[in-house]
Amino acid sequence: MILVSSCLAGNKVRYDGGHCLQEVIETLVREGKAVTVCPEVMGGMSTPREPSEIIGGDGFDVLDGRARVVSISGVDLTDAFLKGANEALQVARKYGATTIVLKEESPSCGSAFIYDGTFTGMKISGHGVTAALFKREGYDVYNEKQWLKQYT
Repeated sequence: MILVSSCLAGNKVRYDGGHCLQEVIETLVREGKAVTVCPEVMGGMSTPREPSEIIGGDGFDVLDGRARVVSISGVDLTDAFLKGANEALQVARKYGATTIVLKEESPSCGSAFIYDGTFTGMKISGHGVTAALFKREGYDVYNEKQWLKQYT
């Protein structure tokens, strides 16, 4: 089973109320070969919602209590991001997911790049909170570009 970010399957769960549809992923979900998660929604956040970024590190630092996830207006959303990451992990375990495909650059799902915490559009190498948790738990995590290159 493949676990994918909901936005990649066309679900309108992004912070701006949009999606990032990848038709191949949508088809796999429809065929029952993939299951979707949106850690931010699972953590209790609404759609749409303010943009958020990790301040002081990346997702591994958030997991270890050294960094926080904060909205653009300064609201600390760390607990919601941690809750959503753990909920997504439970879904992966429930469905026996062997492949994880997450949306790049997200403070939850980024697996190679995330925004740098300044809300200026600058990116840094790093993992989002959910991607970091999956990696720490031993899962292979891909962003949509990496996975699509291998799959198609």
